[in-house]
Amino acid sequence: MTFRAYHFVGATLRNGKPVPSDGEWLIWRKPLIMCQSGLHASEHPFDALQYAPGPILCLVDTGGKDILRQDDKLVCRRRRIVARFDATELLRDQARKSALSVIHLWNAPAVVRQYLETGDEALRAAASAAAWDAARAAAWDAARAAAWAAARDAAWAAARDAAWAAAWDAERAAARDAARAAAWDAARAAAKNRFKIAVDAKFTEMGVKP
Repeated sequence: MTFRAYHFVGATLRNGKPVPSDGEWLIWRKPLIMCQSGLHASEHPFDALQYAPGPILCLVDTGGKDILRQDDKLVCRRRRIVARFDATELLRDQARKSALSVIHLWNAPAVVRQYLETGDEALRAAASAAAWDAARAAAWDAARAAAWAAARDAAWAAARDAAWAAAWDAERAAARDAARAAAWDAARAAAKNRFKIAVDAKFTEMGVKP
């Protein structure tokens, strides 16, 4: 029994051997050890991305009796490439969309927004430089704000109830951290879903069913 999964490759396989032709089965006869020994793939293309040694995204058939699975990957004894494409442009497009989905959370320079909206490669270097400058400025502002907040809170605590002030600060910090975690989880889930839709659409356009 076989089932479809996703796998990125570079110029060669990780063991240095040539990437096989489409339809050619690779067979692994040694023990299966997750991340060490066997033929790996992921059931979701977004999960496969974090293990990518190169930009070529393969739709693969996987099989074998003793497949090992983790949340984001699997290792098996049989794998063959059904179809492949260079995902460089798709990855850049998805990255820009992900960045745009949270751009309202910071004061992005105009050139950054323009690059994210248009994908104009002529703007990439300027957008990158502007983003780094903004990040450094934000870090400095955050440090100054933290120092001021600490001094202010110390004065508040000294003037009133220190225990109450500490509890209030802890509650605010917890709420802030929870909101950030929720926003991160939501953004990641949206990016993961958007990426799979784009990948599967590409393979469908190539005449294969994901």
